Amino acid sequence: MIFNKSTTNSKAHPTPEQTPYQLMGGETAVRALANRFYDIMETAPEAKALYAIHPLPLDAIRQKFFEFLSGWLGGPALFEEKYGHPRLRARHMPFTVNEQLRDEWMFCMNKALDEVVEHKVLREGIRQSIGQLASHMINC
Repeated sequence: MIFNKSTTNSKAHPTPEQTPYQLMGGETAVRALANRFYDIMETAPEAKALYAIHPLPLDAIRQKFFEFLSGWLGGPALFEEKYGHPRLRARHMPFTVNEQLRDEWMFCMNKALDEVVEHKVLREGIRQSIGQLASHMINC
């Protein structure tokens, strides 16, 4: 995901030199996004079915999601260093991922993005890209 500097908005935009990871605030912000996502999933009635398919406790999956987001957003490739290429679709194949689960996942992610990512253009770019990725996980 690459954005150019806008003449109408003087705020920085992601570029190959300044990644979304850096613009968000690095490790602290990316970890906050991952944790907020799971906090919402645990408590929101709108994510009941999604929460039900996750192994408890969520500590390990929170960490893996942070590691994935770190590399996906242009920061350190923590997930790849530990587990190899994410191969997200293949990793999700053992689970039935339908439109309802995608929508529940996106509900949690959208709320987390709104709360954690202050930069509007960055937030919307991440929302669009991760939405495409979430739709790609549908396997039934």
